[in-house]
Amino acid sequence: MTDDPWARTLAALAALAVDPALKGLTLRVRAGPVRTALDHALTALPGPMHRIHPALSDEALFGGIDVTASLAAGRQVRSGGLAAGPAILLLPMAERVPPGLAARLAQLLDSGTGHRLILLDEGADAEECAPACLRERLAFATDLTALRHDETTGGLPAPADLDAARQLLPRVTAPPEAAATLTGLAVRFGIDSLRAPLLALRAARALAALNDRAAIGDDDLRRAAELVYAPRATCLPEAPPEPPDPPAPDDDRPDDEAADGQTEHLDRIPDEILVEAVRTCLPPELLNGLHRHPTRTATGSGAGARRKGNRRGRPLPARPGRPDGRARIDLLATLRAAAPWQTLRRRARPDGPHIHIHPADIRLKRCEDRSDRLLVFLVDASGSTAMTRLAEAKGAVELLLGQAYARRDHVALIAMRGTGAELLLPPTRSLVQARRRLTALPGGGGTPLASGLGESLSVARSARHHGLAPALVLLTDGKANIALDGTANRAQAAADTDRLASAILAADLPGLLIDISSRPAPATAPLARALGAHHLSLPHADAPRISRAVTAALAG
Repeated sequence: MTDDPWARTLAALAALAVDPALKGLTLRVRAGPVRTALDHALTALPGPMHRIHPALSDEALFGGIDVTASLAAGRQVRSGGLAAGPAILLLPMAERVPPGLAARLAQLLDSGTGHRLILLDEGADAEECAPACLRERLAFATDLTALRHDETTGGLPAPADLDAARQLLPRVTAPPEAAATLTGLAVRFGIDSLRAPLLALRAARALAALNDRAAIGDDDLRRAAELVYAPRATCLPEAPPEPPDPPAPDDDRPDDEAADGQTEHLDRIPDEILVEAVRTCLPPELLNGLHRHPTRTATGSGAGARRKGNRRGRPLPARPGRPDGRARIDLLATLRAAAPWQTLRRRARPDGPHIHIHPADIRLKRCEDRSDRLLVFLVDASGSTAMTRLAEAKGAVELLLGQAYARRDHVALIAMRGTGAELLLPPTRSLVQARRRLTALPGGGGTPLASGLGESLSVARSARHHGLAPALVLLTDGKANIALDGTANRAQAAADTDRLASAILAADLPGLLIDISSRPAPATAPLARALGAHHLSLPHADAPRISRAVTAALAG
């Protein structure tokens, strides 16, 4: 198979149509002509297909009591959810699936009911992806983000061919060494899941059935390894050791014995051919960053903190509770909880109301909302930075202001110079005001770092009271020399800075410290640790690079 993501996608979809036990496929694709071509290809898959949403409720997935039908019929009527019968579940925006829904979908896939899941991952970067528990269970994954529309040629096999392959699949046999070969290949590519070899073997059987073969061939094994192992590989395999020189051939062996040995060697595909087949399908970013182990994953650029409530936001499943005057009762959920007990309660109280509601039946509404994010820019405009990096710091802040405006973030601008810090711009979404204040910012004087940290903490606390999620972006060289009382005392300035850094750490204020000195300053790294912030030392970076680094560090 050539390194063609569209051809791999079609092969994976064809195998999935033949064997539902392959569970599904993860497709990384954004909206556009390629997505349109993919939607057209998905319509050729046999069986019912349901498009679901990351906010799918438990009742829609697993079914529940139909309140309207139960009230009309006078008895309990249950409605079947999407899990009632085998179907293909198509999930757009898979990178935004909450953990609860991901766990329930994983449970549905493990139940063996014949459901298949197709994840449409629309993440903007590598860290923004579908939940790992779902990607682990799906046999295939392809990336179509770099594909052009004119490369989406071809389609799935005809429905008659897919039906014939499904009928042939139970009779397809595998060579005895196939399982051991696939398991060893998974180990060489750093794949530690036992699901991968099992799925690869099932994929090879499905591919053989599609090719009208009753036994798995070398080509089926190679293609299955490309489809299943390439997205899961975490490392490149080491080169095999040089084999020892073969012994001299024994001329006394009979000709038929020598021929049998040669036939046995040809019947088994060499491992190195499989390794090279998988290697050619590895994505370029894997080859460039095999030894990077990110410690955090982003949940979306510019996302604020989650907040639970009962008035606004995305609805969450209702929970039992007592009305306290603030919470709202979920009427439908309450009726569903009370419906199974109506027969017993009517027998106990035949003269009671038509519908018996007990306090234990009451369900309260819950919602989840994301607060707006506030970026507090604390800019060091002292004399030491004015002579070196103040212009670049202004350029970086201006670019970040534009990005914050596009994400509808709030921004605040604080300058520290002279004997204190000044709030140049309170929290606002006005890009024009922020740019005007930033352009007019002069440089010079001492570095009142403690005063700047105190002002930032005050702005952040006030923002939290107003429902915002603040984050601090500090641009400084770390050379504090002005104490909180405005005196030029380096020892007292360092003590005040440490005290306020501890207060910011205790306030759980996320942030980033950018060292904008001409050379890496020794004081910035300890200050970043005291703040609990990311540290970025860019002595030779320009404003766009600083902007990209800040955006990556504060994403999510």
